[in-house]
Formats: sequence, C-alpha cells, structure tokens
Amino acid sequence: MEHVVGRRVIIVGSSGAGKSTLGEQLATRLGVPFIELDALHWEPGWVEAEREVFRERVRQATEPDAWVMVGNYIRQQMDVSWPRADTVIWLDLPLPLILRRVSRRIWQRWRTQEDLWGTSNREAFREHLMFWNPDKSLITYTITTHRRRQRTFEAATTDPAYAHLRIIRLRSPNEVEHLLTNIGEYQLVQTS
Repeated sequence: MEHVVGRRVIIVGSSGAGKSTLGEQLATRLGVPFIELDALHWEPGWVEAEREVFRERVRQATEPDAWVMVGNYIRQQMDVSWPRADTVIWLDLPLPLILRRVSRRIWQRWRTQEDLWGTSNREAFREHLMFWNPDKSLITYTITTHRRRQRTFEAATTDPAYAHLRIIRLRSPNEVEHLLTNIGEYQLVQTS
C-alpha cells in the first residue's frame, strides 16, 4: 500500500481514533502547521463558538499553502475546509479499539487536569460515566455516532464535489504506522 500525501491534509474519524496524534506527527514530518478543530471550536467553559466565528477561524487557519488539520465538525465547516484540502485521511478503526483509546484518554486527561486547547476546559471523568447521556459521556457519544460517521465519511469521500481529494482510508494501527513510516521517503523524493 503506497500513499501520496499532499500538503493540505485533513484527518477525520471517530473520537479516539488518533486524529490528533497522527496529525501532530504528520505535521512535524511534513514541516507544516498543525490545526486542531477542537481548539477553534471550543471556548472556555465548554461553550461552542458561534457558527460563523468557528467557520471564520477555519477559513483563516486554512489560508496558508500547507497544513495538517484534524477534526470532523462536518456540518459546521466541511464546505470551508474540504475544497481547500488536497488529501483527506480517514481513520476508520474498529470500534473496540476506539473505545479503549477514548476511555484511556479521558482517564489521563482527568488525572493530569490537562488544560484543553488553552481554554481552561478540563475533562470531568464523572460526566463520562453518565452512559445514558451522549451529551455528557464521550464514551456513549462515540458508540452512538460511530456507524453514522462511517456513513457520512463514505458519502463525503465519494461526493463528486470532492473528486480533487486524495482519499486515504486507514483501518488499523499498522496502516497508520505504515503511512507515517513512508512519509519520510515521500518527502525526500519531493525535495530531490
């Protein structure tokens, strides 16, 4: 499996799929800015940015010639970012793996009281145990949205409006690692 990755890359997938981890590594290897949609979307106190404010932040963040952006927010901003991209990487990993990762991430962020995106927002572990409430529990949200996200991404990646995009669908951690391992070779080829 050989992947050619452009210089304006969007990484999508379920919560816990590893979008931010892959995005940071890819941005470093490509030598381009890293954009995290959560950082553009969330205000202090877990308040969502107003729709047009968020969209304008996305417009500004994607103005440069090269970047790696991670996150979904498909209904709010896809029409802004996808036309500007040249590559979409879809992390379509198995749900059991994603749930383990989401649970571990919640636990680690809660234990360290990590300040998320410079907003003073922090994980509230107890809320994530409210499995009956997908607005509070990221675990439940991930379970209830996983298949819907797959359908959404399947439709988006075959939409003629986005025919200009290279679509890379990764279904396992090994495929993700293979992509990262081969980026260095690709970059050497591009610069020689």
